[in-house]
Amino acid sequence: MEPQIHLDRESTDAQFLESISPVINGQLYRIPAPKLSSQERKRRRLGFRNENNLYKRKSSLSGESMISFFHEDSPLVVYTHDEWWGGNWDPLGYGVEYDFSRGFFDQFYDLQLRVPRAPLVNNKSENSPYCNFADGNKNCHLITSANWNQDSFYSFCLVSCRDVMDCTWCLNCELVYECSDCRGCYNLRFGQHCMNSSDSAFLYDCVGTKNSLFCIGLRNAEYQIFNKPVTQEEFQKTYEYYFSGSYARLEEAKKLFETFFMRFFPVRKEFHISSENVTGNNIWNSTNVHDGQDIYDSQDCAYLHDGLNAKDCHDVCFFDGSELCYESTSLIGYGYRFTNFCRDSSNLFYSDSCYNCKDCFGCVGLRNKQFCIFNKQYTQDEYHTLMARIIQAMSQAGEWGEFFPLTHGLFAYNETLAQAYFPMEKSDALQRGWKWRDAQEMTSDLTAPTIPDSIQDTPSSFCDQVLVCEESKRPYKIISQEFKFYQKMNLPLPRLAPQQRQRNRTERRIVKE
Repeated sequence: MEPQIHLDRESTDAQFLESISPVINGQLYRIPAPKLSSQERKRRRLGFRNENNLYKRKSSLSGESMISFFHEDSPLVVYTHDEWWGGNWDPLGYGVEYDFSRGFFDQFYDLQLRVPRAPLVNNKSENSPYCNFADGNKNCHLITSANWNQDSFYSFCLVSCRDVMDCTWCLNCELVYECSDCRGCYNLRFGQHCMNSSDSAFLYDCVGTKNSLFCIGLRNAEYQIFNKPVTQEEFQKTYEYYFSGSYARLEEAKKLFETFFMRFFPVRKEFHISSENVTGNNIWNSTNVHDGQDIYDSQDCAYLHDGLNAKDCHDVCFFDGSELCYESTSLIGYGYRFTNFCRDSSNLFYSDSCYNCKDCFGCVGLRNKQFCIFNKQYTQDEYHTLMARIIQAMSQAGEWGEFFPLTHGLFAYNETLAQAYFPMEKSDALQRGWKWRDAQEMTSDLTAPTIPDSIQDTPSSFCDQVLVCEESKRPYKIISQEFKFYQKMNLPLPRLAPQQRQRNRTERRIVKE
């Protein structure tokens, strides 16, 4: 059966590419089959996402100090958020005519180097200046790939959450701490793959579970400890013991759950929740998804990961509301082909950081524009004529149908998620012509203050102290909002830096044999 399945997949992929190929003046300009495998295409797209490596640098316009995911040594032009979104510069002022004597990607990279960029991808935010790849967050700090959250901190892939700390891929959750792959949960600590569960801790693969502790695989259960029924009084006494605010007791609880978890091997590792005809893992409320990872509420898609609300998309990642899109990353919109950081637009080709645009090709940093090529304005007829000529030239050069090459990446390879998913040595990256940034030494030889065992005995003055991560030895601080969260949840201060906590949480998502 495998050869037939393979042929069916090839046929389906070919039909999709034909359906999204542009038709210009009645002629179809077919997007060819990709040259790289799906995994290598994924690596290439991830090479354009620097999630967590943030730097202090100065605005290229005013010299004002700011935080950016572009290093101060980056050749890119970077403005502050207010400067970039302000009306004192015109992206069309950087427009150039297309040069048919040169390749497309070389010319486009030149344009990327000239057009100013925002320091982070952080839109429609309120009191959330240090969020990245984010939309519509309020009172949030250092959350990435996160939309429409409030009062949440140090998390990755959050959607519509409130009062959430140290979480990964959580949707519609509130008062949740150290959780991954959870949806519709309330007052949950240390949960993974849980849905509609509340007032519980240390749960794995639980649905509709309440007032439970150290449990795996429960459905619509209440007052359980180690998967056994207990009285309300027994549960309350045990829960209050481990969540008394004591660090020592919390560490004891972690070891107990780890031991209990090992007794359940093999545990469920593939999660297709309310989904039909899907392959991949962690797919929720979706149909007809092939080779997906961390996909929510999507249909008729293939080769995609980390996103929700997609329809008829292939080879996209980090999306929230996309349709008929192909080979794109960090997107919200319709009809994208080969785009990066584009939002609320339609019918874009080979564009970067464009907002509220439509019918644009090879553009950078545009807002509210139509019929533009390389940041130059054209009439509708001129646009389509020139677009057809460029596609023909790209086809002859073998460029048409391929995403931006990593030789023209905006970040060093090891700054991006590509290094997290596809780790590589510096020598290998440089041999391929990809950028690399040597890590700056961040360990500290400071004598850090001793953190009290209990949150009740920890004064708020610890927010003024520089702490040292017990594992990475990196310095870190507790912000005031974070401290209030620990008080509300009766949790001790963490002994690990935020990046180390996220790294450990990511490792826990991979169930080892």
